[in-house]
Amino acid sequence: MNTSHTPGPVARRPTRQQAYSGQAHSYDRDTGVFQSYRRQLVEALPLDRGQVVLDVGCGTGLCSGLLRDKVGLRGGVVGIEESPQMAAVACERIALEGWRNVTVVQSPAEDARIAPAADAALFCAVHDILQSPGALRNVLARLRPGAWVAAGGGKWATPALMGMNLLIGVMHAPYVGSFSGFSRPWRHLEQLVEDVQVREMGFGSGYIMTGRVPGPAPAPRAGLA
Repeated sequence: MNTSHTPGPVARRPTRQQAYSGQAHSYDRDTGVFQSYRRQLVEALPLDRGQVVLDVGCGTGLCSGLLRDKVGLRGGVVGIEESPQMAAVACERIALEGWRNVTVVQSPAEDARIAPAADAALFCAVHDILQSPGALRNVLARLRPGAWVAAGGGKWATPALMGMNLLIGVMHAPYVGSFSGFSRPWRHLEQLVEDVQVREMGFGSGYIMTGRVPGPAPAPRAGLA
C-alpha cells in the first residue's frame, strides 16, 4: 500500500475485536448513513428463496434483515461475529424482530464452524477479515461449490484525492484494526473465487466485489420458498 494514502492518526489501530467492542451500542447510529450502501451490496449477491447465506462479520445485524428478505422464511441467515458485544446486540435485534431463521455464531471468522454447508456469503464492511487468508479459507470451506460471495466496504481513493483519503481514514478508523491492503481490500478473496467483478463507488472510496466459489452453482433447495 502507498503509505502516503494513510493519515498519521490511524497508523496504529487496535485489534479487530477491540475496534468493534466499544462501538456496539452506538454502531447503528454512527453508521446509519451507510445503510443504502448495505442494501446495494446485498442486492449484488445472487440469492434464491430457500437458500442459506453467511453474514460474515455481521456486527449488530444491519444486513441480516436484508438478507432474510432475499432468502425468505424457509431460507436462513447465519451471522458470524467475533465481538461478544456486537453479537449480543445482533441477538437482541433478532429477538425483537422475531427472526426465527436468523442466528449468530459468536466466533472469529478463522474458527467459525457452520453446518450444513451454506449457499452464499456476504462480507460487508469487514476489512480486517478480508485481510486474513485463514478467515477467508475457513468461510469459503463452509460454502457449497458454486456458491456466490459478495464483499464491499471502504477503500483508499486515488492518491491525488488527499483530502478525501484523510476523511476516509477518520471515518473508518474506529472499525478497522489495520489499514493494510486498504487500496485493494478484495486482493485475497479474488484469488480464491472465480467470475470476479469489482465496481468502485464514490470516486473510488468504496467498492462492491462479487465472485463465485469454483464448481457448479447450487440449485435452489427443493420444497423451499
